Amino acid sequence: MSNFGIYVHWPFCAAKCPYCDFNSHVRAEIDEAGWVDAIVRELGFAAGAQGVRPTVDAVFFGGGTPSLMQGASVGTILEAIAQVWPMAGDCEITLESNPASVDAGRFGDYRAAGVNRLSMGIQALNDSDLKMLGRLHNTAEAKAAIALAISTFPRMSFDLIYARPDQAVAAWEAELQEALAFGTEHLSLYQLTIEPATPFATLARSGALVIPDEDRAVALYEATQSVCEAAGLPAYEISNHARAGAQSRHNLIYWRYGEYIGVGPGAHGRVVLNGQRVATACERLPERWRQMVLDDGHGYSSTPIFDDEAAREHLLMNMRLSEGLDVEAYQARWNIALDQTRIAGLAKAALIKREGAVIRATARGRLVLNAVIAELAV
Repeated sequence: MSNFGIYVHWPFCAAKCPYCDFNSHVRAEIDEAGWVDAIVRELGFAAGAQGVRPTVDAVFFGGGTPSLMQGASVGTILEAIAQVWPMAGDCEITLESNPASVDAGRFGDYRAAGVNRLSMGIQALNDSDLKMLGRLHNTAEAKAAIALAISTFPRMSFDLIYARPDQAVAAWEAELQEALAFGTEHLSLYQLTIEPATPFATLARSGALVIPDEDRAVALYEATQSVCEAAGLPAYEISNHARAGAQSRHNLIYWRYGEYIGVGPGAHGRVVLNGQRVATACERLPERWRQMVLDDGHGYSSTPIFDDEAAREHLLMNMRLSEGLDVEAYQARWNIALDQTRIAGLAKAALIKREGAVIRATARGRLVLNAVIAELAV
C-alpha cells in the first residue's frame, strides 16, 4: 500500500497546444482569488466526506499551467490542505511549470510557499520542433528556465516528447544526452500520440502531419531506454525515468493504486469513503465547476468501484511499473487470483518475468504491455 496524495488542477493556459487533450482552457481574464477560493472550498468538502483523514505524503499542482498562479495563491491552497489533513514532514509538493511563464521572483515565491519539486514542460530542445508543437518558448528560454529551477528547488524534473515528425533515432539520442547533461534527477519522456478532437488529429487525417511508423517508434523507445539506463536514470514506469530514490512520490501513489483526492475542474480521484472505494470526477468546464462549488461545496461526482473493477485497475497501474505486481498481495487485497497458467504462458513467451511473488514486464513485454495486461486480466 502507498501513501495518500492530493491533486490540484489549475485549468488555465496562455495557449492550447495542438497535441493536448488535457482539461485546459484559455481565458482572457482570470479571477485568480475567486478560483483559489473555490479550490479551498472543495478541499474542505472532500476532507469532511473522508472522515478519518490520512497523512498527506504528496501534493501535485497540475494543469493547465499552474505556474500562471501567483505564489500567494499556491500558499493559500497549501495552508488550506494543512488545516484539514495531517501533512508528512517530508511531503513532496510538486508544481507543473512552463518555461514561458517563468521568472525568478515567481519561482522564489513558490519555494517560499512550500513547493519543493518542480516539473517543467520543455517538450523539445530545438526551436523548429518547439514551434511545431505549439509551444510558446524557444530553446534558449527552456534552458534558462531549467537552470533557474535547478537553483531554486531541491528537486526538479522536465518533460520531453519524442516520436515527432521526421525524428531520427540518432537525433533523439543526441537530444536526450543534452537533456541528461543538466543533471536533473527525473525525466518524463512521452511518445507523441495523436489524440482525438485535437488540432493534430485534424492535421493527421488530412496527411499534413505524419508521425513515425511503428518500427521507428519502437526504435525511438528502445533508444530512450538505453540512453537513460546508461546515464543512471532507468525507467521506473513506462514514460518516467529517475535516479535511485528520486521517483515522483505522487505518481507512485497512482501506479501503486493508492488513495488520492482530486480537486479543481476535470480532476479525478480514487478514495475510500465509508469502507467503499470510489472514483471521483470533477466537472470539466471551469465556470460550471465553480458554480457547483458555490452551490454545493464541491463540483465532483462519485462512483463506487467494486472489487472486480478495482482489481483490474490495480493490475493495469502496477504493471506499468518496473517494480511490477506482487501477486500474493494483490490476491489478499481483492480476493481475486490471477490465472497461473496465463502467467506461465507469458513468462514462457518472455513477456513477463516472475521472481518469487512478483511479476513484471520484460523489455519485450513493455512493447506490448496492453496485450500482456489484457491476458492477465481475463
